[in-house]
Amino acid sequence: MRKRRSYEAGHKPKFLVVIDDSPECDRAVYFASRRVVRTGASLVMLRVIEPRDRHQQWLGVADIMREEAEEEANAALDTFCARAKAIAGIDAERVIREGISAEEILKLIEEDEDILFLVLAAGTQKEGPGPLVTNLCKTAGTFPIPVVIVPGHLTDEELDSLS
Repeated sequence: MRKRRSYEAGHKPKFLVVIDDSPECDRAVYFASRRVVRTGASLVMLRVIEPRDRHQQWLGVADIMREEAEEEANAALDTFCARAKAIAGIDAERVIREGISAEEILKLIEEDEDILFLVLAAGTQKEGPGPLVTNLCKTAGTFPIPVVIVPGHLTDEELDSLS
C-alpha cells in the first residue's frame, strides 16, 4: 500500500463514499458531506457496477446491459452528488468502476493516495449491517485506511451533532 499523501503540498484529504442502492447509503453521504466541509477535505463517490453475465452473445446484449448499468450508475451518482451539494454546498468527485465492490474499493484507495477515510453506513435490518459492511469488516484489521461506519438509523440532526 502506498503512503497517504493528503497533507503534503499539492494534495488534499478525501473521504470516499461507496454509492449503492441501500437505503442507508444516504446516511454515509450525509455524514461524509458534513465532515468534508468541517475538515476542508473533498468527497469522492464511487459506484461499482457488479459484473453480470459476460457470456451474452445475442445481438450485443452484453453491450446493452453494460450501457444500462452505466446509465443507472450515473443516475445514482447524480442523485447523491446533488444531495451532497444540498447538504454542504460541495461538489463531489465521481468514479464508476466495473468489478467486485471490495476489490474496486481497494484499487481506488491504492490509486488515489489522498483518500484518507472510507465512509459506509450500516443497515438497520435484522439481517445485519449489509453485505458491503459485513465483507469489509472481515478484513478491517488489514485495511489500508480507517473505515467509518455510520449507523443507518441516525437522523440528520443526530448526524449534525456528530459531524
